[in-house]
Amino acid sequence: MKKIAVKTLQPGLTFSEPVYIEGNNLLVPAGVAIRKKDIERLNSWGIETVETDGEAQAIIAEKPKKVPGAEAAKPAEADNAPAELSSAENEAEQSVPAAKPKPNLLSLTEVQENAGAYRSYTELIEQLDIVFTNISEGVSIEARSIDNISSRLLQAVRDQRDSFIGYILGGEVTGHEMAKSSVNAAILSALIAQELKLPNHKIMQIITGALLHDVGMLRLPKDILDKRGGLSEAELQRMQAHPLYTHKIVAKELLYPEDVGLIAIQHHERWDGEGYPRRISGSAIDMGARIVSVADAFEAMVSQKSYRNSMVGYQAMKNLLSDNSRRFDPDVLKAFIQTMGIYPIGSIILLNNGALARVTEVHGDAPLRPKIRVLVDEFGKTFKQEEGDLIDLLTEKSLFIAKAVDPKEIAKK
Repeated sequence: MKKIAVKTLQPGLTFSEPVYIEGNNLLVPAGVAIRKKDIERLNSWGIETVETDGEAQAIIAEKPKKVPGAEAAKPAEADNAPAELSSAENEAEQSVPAAKPKPNLLSLTEVQENAGAYRSYTELIEQLDIVFTNISEGVSIEARSIDNISSRLLQAVRDQRDSFIGYILGGEVTGHEMAKSSVNAAILSALIAQELKLPNHKIMQIITGALLHDVGMLRLPKDILDKRGGLSEAELQRMQAHPLYTHKIVAKELLYPEDVGLIAIQHHERWDGEGYPRRISGSAIDMGARIVSVADAFEAMVSQKSYRNSMVGYQAMKNLLSDNSRRFDPDVLKAFIQTMGIYPIGSIILLNNGALARVTEVHGDAPLRPKIRVLVDEFGKTFKQEEGDLIDLLTEKSLFIAKAVDPKEIAKK
């Protein structure tokens, strides 16, 4: 990767490939403009360089925020869309009616009443947080307490898949950040493993590995974990040693088999051999570790971080699609896209006729044509959560997705 001096960055500057902080933490995805506050944060943290494989592109002037639906809609990122998107859709420019009333999005109360899914999700996070607290404090724990979480998580994913994906994308839960991130990674890993039709015992091992994949972070000095600003070379080496600490906890203390231990130690390895700690590549990386690597990357992008805002699901998926066999196994990435769609379940999207809708179901063989539920129709009428029309874009050829919309921005407006 090339190093770019922070002092040369300008607001609105875009790059043809993602830009990273310290080589692993995403600053902005490909084609997304760097903001003034991004540069201010880098300076406040004492970071002097960022890294990218791409080239600098045109500067995009920042524009005042507008209510979704107030401007002409164009197909989102058509240059990078799969071939399944028709040329007519790529070229269409349709007038969108002026600002609509905000949709009645799923409230927290409604989520909690949704067949116990919300309660199941939060209980998994709380139980894993207790495990992490005990490990951090040196309290002896039994592997069966973690196995119980893994078993409950797999059953919940099978019973309440769509709700769980919605919680990951919506960010309704706050607190217990490490446990939440690990549960989210385990949910996504389970979905990939199921799509790959792996045997049940292997799926359970992968879920367990995903739940514990970052537990070695608990053995790092707190001053490194809490440091604001760039890490020194020595501190970065300590940080990149956390898979080794994780492996020791998983294999030596919790006595899990090596199938789980390999996930612990290899989840930061890269398909091209440029990862850590051992720089192995390709099929030499354990399948479970390859799955957790994709799940962990997506979870990190759609979750709020101290150094940047979360992405909407479409942006995160597009960023994964630009990988070009560098970080991730292409077959694992394909399985993830087939199970999640380009616009993951729960995503809020703007249609070419100006309507706002929520994605309810994806088609693995047609990722740009999911099933959707209308929230605000083309005439500005707002519907409650389950009252809007259910539309299958695979059969409704006159409609297509113009762009993804951040639900947090809708809530503000």
